[in-house]
Amino acid sequence: MWRRLINTCIEIIYPKACVVCKIKLKDRPAIDNFVCLDCWGKIKRNLPPFCLHCGRHLAASNFIKNICPGCVKQPLHFDRAFSVTRYEGVIRELIHEFKYRSKDYLGVTLSRLMIEFVREYDIPMDFIDFIVPVPLYKTRLREREFNQAQILSNYIAGEFNKTVLPDSLMRSRNTKTQTELEMDERLLNVKNSFSVAKKDNIKGKNLLLVDDVLTTAATSSEAAYALKNAGANIVFVLTLAN
Repeated sequence: MWRRLINTCIEIIYPKACVVCKIKLKDRPAIDNFVCLDCWGKIKRNLPPFCLHCGRHLAASNFIKNICPGCVKQPLHFDRAFSVTRYEGVIRELIHEFKYRSKDYLGVTLSRLMIEFVREYDIPMDFIDFIVPVPLYKTRLREREFNQAQILSNYIAGEFNKTVLPDSLMRSRNTKTQTELEMDERLLNVKNSFSVAKKDNIKGKNLLLVDDVLTTAATSSEAAYALKNAGANIVFVLTLAN
């Protein structure tokens, strides 16, 4: 709590600067007074055609199958995933500032990208009963003081008049950071790492699972597996980047 309070005070005392390029924002147009328009314009969107399973951009050689080689080799437990941007450059820097440098206020800015994507590609939000953020393990949540997936979920839910279920899906054990592991190791690392506390809330429901980044999709797949074992009907995944 104190760390977040100190960071907020610093933001108030010192002149606003772009979170990415650090250029002062006085008299410069910016998104939410956090990101200058030059940096915002450099964010690389994830563009169609999309893999019909993991949501990644498809190379020309995969147009006919409409599914990427990774999904052919490794079936995933969610029904379909959507990712908004490519995890590189500006968006990578923004996500790091958001997650690891206590700038939880960036959630409102980053969620704008997700909301715009939902509208542009007609993701069927009317079909969704509840939004479920991918949870952090309790020790990691204490260290970070917030769950970035829940912040994003709250903004998306508010925009589309949906309810967030923050306590139904839980991390039942701590896991290593996925970024340090290879694909096979990631799958083993997250295996059986999720549990569902309130099964009655999700039984027969269509869910939107929200997280910040989808790389190998191991985490989202394992979370979807737990939800489906608890009775969920359809599980879609929406992430800020892949």
